[in-house]
Amino acid sequence: MQNKNGGVHIFAKILIVGAGKGGYALLKLIEQADYLQVTGVVDINEEAPGMIYAKQKGIPTYTDWTVPLSGDIQIIFDVSGQKKVFQALLANRPAAAVLIPGGIANLIVTLIEEKNDYIQIIDHKTMMQELIFNSIEEGMIGIDDQGIVNFFNKSAEKMTKMPVEEAIGKHVHEVISLSELPRIFETGRFELNKELTLESGTKIVTSRYPMINEEGKRVGAFAVFKDISEVVRLAEEITNLTEIQKMLEAIIYSSDDAISVVDEEGKGILINPAYTRITGFSEEEVIGKPATADISEGESIHLKVLQTRKPIRGVNLRVGEQKKDVIVNVAPIIVNNHLKGSVGVIHDMTEMRLLMKELDHARTLIRNLEFSFSFEDIIGKSEQIQFAVNQAKLAASVPVTVLLRGEVGSGKELFAHAIHTASNRKYNQFIRVNCSSQEEHLLERELFGYEEGGTSYLGLFDEANNGTIFLDEVGELTNKTQAKLLRVLRENAIIRVGGTTSIPVDVRIIAASYFNLEKLMLEGTFREDFYFQLNRMPIHVPALRARKQDIPLIANHLLVKLNKEFGRNIEGFTKSAMESLHFYDWPGNLRELENIISRTMIFLEAQDRIIEEHHLPKYILAMSDDGSDEEQIGTLAEQMDVMEKKVLLNALRVCEGNKSQTAKKLNISLRTLYYKLEKYHLD
Repeated sequence: MQNKNGGVHIFAKILIVGAGKGGYALLKLIEQADYLQVTGVVDINEEAPGMIYAKQKGIPTYTDWTVPLSGDIQIIFDVSGQKKVFQALLANRPAAAVLIPGGIANLIVTLIEEKNDYIQIIDHKTMMQELIFNSIEEGMIGIDDQGIVNFFNKSAEKMTKMPVEEAIGKHVHEVISLSELPRIFETGRFELNKELTLESGTKIVTSRYPMINEEGKRVGAFAVFKDISEVVRLAEEITNLTEIQKMLEAIIYSSDDAISVVDEEGKGILINPAYTRITGFSEEEVIGKPATADISEGESIHLKVLQTRKPIRGVNLRVGEQKKDVIVNVAPIIVNNHLKGSVGVIHDMTEMRLLMKELDHARTLIRNLEFSFSFEDIIGKSEQIQFAVNQAKLAASVPVTVLLRGEVGSGKELFAHAIHTASNRKYNQFIRVNCSSQEEHLLERELFGYEEGGTSYLGLFDEANNGTIFLDEVGELTNKTQAKLLRVLRENAIIRVGGTTSIPVDVRIIAASYFNLEKLMLEGTFREDFYFQLNRMPIHVPALRARKQDIPLIANHLLVKLNKEFGRNIEGFTKSAMESLHFYDWPGNLRELENIISRTMIFLEAQDRIIEEHHLPKYILAMSDDGSDEEQIGTLAEQMDVMEKKVLLNALRVCEGNKSQTAKKLNISLRTLYYKLEKYHLD
């Protein structure tokens, strides 16, 4: 059956046994999915809420579950709560039907309701953000990396005379022909307080900023601008400061922005109610007093403007006893070339920044829930991998420190994710730390935070509180950092770099290492007490060559995943191609296998549906035969890559994964080593 978009709906026919509170909730949930069809609801109590609701919706109801139990039923939900009913259904269900017990059904309902609650929180925060943006007097316009307008508030609509719905989706030059936002995006530099005249004739002053995401990548640009037409007109036409005060008083007192006016000596002569609300200062504390009374930090912008006779805009200050974050614009009042004073406008950014922070936090929670990995993502039926998975499941059920051992690329991080997801910490942060990627002092500042100039800066342990930290390549930690982490494991507390106060934290530590830690202990580079604290629950993640019988399962799983990523429809592998994958030794383990399959898919022709042996890289094929076939030799560059990869792997094994020693042994820089490890997916 086709839906209205031309796609095919796959209907699953469902029978619900039990129409109490759980069955009623399940029925309402299934009703929202257009690809599921409830063919019947069963309960001995015809007054059960699920039975009443089903009758209202025209869904057949029964008091005996044997009546509707036909061969076309595909899913049976047992929410009766009776063990005998479940056993009878299990014995008499159609062969193709799946029987789902009530506990799992209730869990599904609970998880989806929680997700809907998070979505409602996001929607509410988004609505509040849009309400704020559309309530401020400044116009705001934003573009994406192609110059297309993706944000346009009501004040911008008013100034440009272009409706919001027409502006969104257009190139910015179709909305504001002289806009400099594309240049701001290209250069990554912000501009403050630039004057511009719009096509509508409105004179504005605008500040432009690049938009940078969490990864430091530019994703767009936005501008904030204010109509200064009225200010210009007043500056040109009004010659008496008293008249200015009378004309502007009504506007000033109705403004949500804080406004203050001082005379030529810098003494306050006018403030509005919003000024008192934002700064906490009353008229008695400001009127007739020097302009320095209106700030809590730094110099008075009013006095700077009176000295220079030039406007100053877009200054970040903290004002009042509560030290609220504000943006200040101050302009001189000049009449007939005589300085009469200055007027300042203060925009309170506290609430907006708080809302943005809360929204980012909510998005992070949703993102963590949607993109976490579980034990279902660990593919394999071999005895080696199943033993490791069972150990990891046991570790997830108890709050014990876990030490994952295994080769590079064997899936240690996937195990760490799965343990976190299966634990009672799954709704909090999972943070990965590469212990070999930074120098000691930088790593410690990142982990524990630091104190500087009387200000405390949070670290990853603060961010991961009530969650999990994954310390990858823990064997490369220095003795000093090991000692600090040992304190965390023993005392559940941290001390910031440069600080003295012990701060309690509740963080589970999962560590991983490719090193022979026992040998490092004998050499004195790894603390014995730290080792025994980490080694509470050791789990060995087997190398791919130790469980080659899992390669077909893993390869086909990766094929499904990469089909989605690349938009392809590759159906599988030929027997000879799979045999070639089986014969190869896989020094790079799972990471190398995924890399080989993805590279192979990229170079397939559009009409190809099956990966054949000749599609695979030549060095893979060379490992599956005697190497006598000249067609398998490959180009010089390909053979050089194969050899370089083998040299790197051998050096890493000799140095037991220590990248600094590996770089010295190969007589290359550490940066070059990291580049080559990334190139061959060995990092």
